[in-house]
Amino acid sequence: MKKRVLVTGGCGFIGKNLVNGFVEQGCDVTVLDYNGKPFRSDVTFIDCDIRDKNAVLKACEGMDTVVHNASIVLTKQVLKKMVWDVNLGGTENIIDACKIHNIPKLVYISSASAVYEGKDIENGDETLPYSSISQADYADSKIAAEKIALAFSGTQSTAVCAIRPHVVFGPEDNRFVPNILQRLEEGKLNRAVGNRDKLSDFTYISNLVDGVLQAEEKLAIGSALDGQAYFITNGEPMAFFDFVEDFIVEMGHPKITKKVPFWLAYCVAACVEGFDKLKGGSLKENGMTRFAIKYMVTHHYYSIEKANKDFGYTPKVSLAEGIKLTVNHLSNA
Repeated sequence: MKKRVLVTGGCGFIGKNLVNGFVEQGCDVTVLDYNGKPFRSDVTFIDCDIRDKNAVLKACEGMDTVVHNASIVLTKQVLKKMVWDVNLGGTENIIDACKIHNIPKLVYISSASAVYEGKDIENGDETLPYSSISQADYADSKIAAEKIALAFSGTQSTAVCAIRPHVVFGPEDNRFVPNILQRLEEGKLNRAVGNRDKLSDFTYISNLVDGVLQAEEKLAIGSALDGQAYFITNGEPMAFFDFVEDFIVEMGHPKITKKVPFWLAYCVAACVEGFDKLKGGSLKENGMTRFAIKYMVTHHYYSIEKANKDFGYTPKVSLAEGIKLTVNHLSNA
């Protein structure tokens, strides 16, 4: 009998790739997504708001594994209630479903932002504490959700682990790459923020999918993974604007030769956020948030040794290859 896997947020960029990965592994996959567009005929799609507890409980019934990926990624400080209701409230609904239906496995897709405090992190590992300061409701709500998910492990019949990716990109990316393309089209990618001397992690999408599939396979009550969080990245830290430059050069555009100081970019981002808030706030971002600007001028890269040790994670696609694959897809789209 096929393993039954539910993927929340399964019509988005990461979710869609997770769905394809589990299908290719031979699983019977169900997608829970709100207003998502079905993309495979061999997958069951349920149009459901993760905030609707009764609908979530019904969707999860009979599942062997839930991969909880649905969340609002928003680093602006707007739409606070919506972000918390989806990111934390939705996770609470998923945990309740696991309790009621005795679902054996829950894989929570978290974020490396859980430990980021706007300061340098160099080769950080999973012993780092959660961030003690509030920078964005997205990060705060993901921390709260990861905490309750991992606390749930070992208390019922469900094994739980959390996966923490960082800056995921690849073909059909609907957030990071589109922001690069938009700023390129607007002529705003000729300046780097800061000195490009701080390193960041990036994650090619198929590497993340490999890590999630490997973790789900090994996850069981009492296993090394139960109750644990794992960083999943490419393990190739590089300066943020070096990555962006490699990407646009691969597309045939010139290198980034100018720079703008951090303080100026940060002030502009604060103004952009303030103006957006006055208009009522929106889910759309273009990289001009105070949280994002801090990312560009601090070290934030992580060790993937724990994931390698506990479930054999090793990135198969390098950043250089991932950039080429993504640009090739854009060229042929």
